[in-house]
Amino acid sequence: MEQNVFFLPHEGLKLAELAEFLGAELANSDHADVIVRSVAPISRARAGDVCYILSRRSRDEFLTCEASAVICDKSLADLVPPHIPVILSSNPHAAFAMAGGLFYPAALRPVVISPGEDEIAASAVVDPSAKLEKGVIVEPMAIIGPRAEIGEGTRIGAHSVIGPDVKIGRDCSIASGASVLCALIGNGVIIHNGVRIGQDGFGYAPGPRGMIKIVQIGRVIIQDKVEIGANTTIDRGAMDDTVIGEGTKIDNQVQIGHNVQIGRHCAIVAQVGIAGSTKIGNGVQIGGQVGIKGHVTIGDGVQIAAKSGIMTDLAAGGQYGGVPARPLKDYLREAAQQVSKSKLRGRNPGGTQND
Repeated sequence: MEQNVFFLPHEGLKLAELAEFLGAELANSDHADVIVRSVAPISRARAGDVCYILSRRSRDEFLTCEASAVICDKSLADLVPPHIPVILSSNPHAAFAMAGGLFYPAALRPVVISPGEDEIAASAVVDPSAKLEKGVIVEPMAIIGPRAEIGEGTRIGAHSVIGPDVKIGRDCSIASGASVLCALIGNGVIIHNGVRIGQDGFGYAPGPRGMIKIVQIGRVIIQDKVEIGANTTIDRGAMDDTVIGEGTKIDNQVQIGHNVQIGRHCAIVAQVGIAGSTKIGNGVQIGGQVGIKGHVTIGDGVQIAAKSGIMTDLAAGGQYGGVPARPLKDYLREAAQQVSKSKLRGRNPGGTQND
């Protein structure tokens, strides 16, 4: 790839230093002084790049690989050509992620729109009653409402809105165009562009003259080290709180309804919709475009396949898929049977396959 002007390469690090940082082992100490500066996929890695492999299916990609190092498990080290240094790790995927963050720390947070020399841009609007600790940066045209509190090292992006009485912890990134209302946010939280937090949830009671709006007077509680992708929406609670647990990662364009409670270290992929008052345990993984009915409980460690529909409670530790969702093995078996039947229907009496 041509020079990336958005994220410039690292000034360089010795392989011995990189291996120590990763808690990994450099297979051959003769390569200790080799310099690496960047990360790349194995198929197009060049001198100065680090890449990684997870399986023997990567064998053919070494034909075009010119990397300065490969991170892999000990069981795969024999695949790596002799001229390429090897860093041995029991978790190559995590090690590669750590290496990327070391080389490109700026890419771990939303892009800074206006670096500026002033901590508070002249065009920003900060209410006099708001409390900002030292090191808070407020970019142009951002608005911070009355009695808001923002912790040290947090950055408020351009054109973002922080509502009255909102509390944001330390070392957070609120990207441009986000709005945060009726929320308490912990430390180290990353909120990407266009996120909407704390608007009222979808609650109405049918009446003789139409739909009567139900007041939404709860809050949004976002715990430490949560990351929320661009254009995701998290509604405040109706009378209870909407809660996002510590370390949970939420992709772009996810809808989280009022009173939803999500546990710690969950992963929720794009375009998931979670209806109100759903309870999700710790370590749950939800694939893209999953729809979850309101008032259901999903146990710890559950994995849900993409495009599934969740209509009932799911027991802890299970894998589920389909509409409505059922145990993943059952869903895959049914899908295979349907494919088989479809192929049979497509054959003509002579036994040849139709186009």
